[in-house]
Amino acid sequence: MRTGLTKKQKTTVIYFDEYSRIIEVQTHNTDLKKRLTAFAAKYPECCRQTDDDEQGGLTFEIEKGRLSFRLTAPYSEERRQAAREWAKNNGRI
Repeated sequence: MRTGLTKKQKTTVIYFDEYSRIIEVQTHNTDLKKRLTAFAAKYPECCRQTDDDEQGGLTFEIEKGRLSFRLTAPYSEERRQAAREWAKNNGRI
């Protein structure tokens, strides 16, 4: 979809506070939009689309506790080497 927006303007913004039980997500990210749309269709009591900005961005409201952030630590050199060996031994390279 051509929106006239630059990649820098195509943002994802997540709003929440400690009081409310709702998280608001505004996004232009295609994968996230698809995932949130499917989640809202399957679990309408937990998530719903609230806006479409007509430039490719969608806004959703989600119950707090349904959205998570995952932080991943960098792999150590030993772990990278083990992954390389596994890939070689299992025909993945």
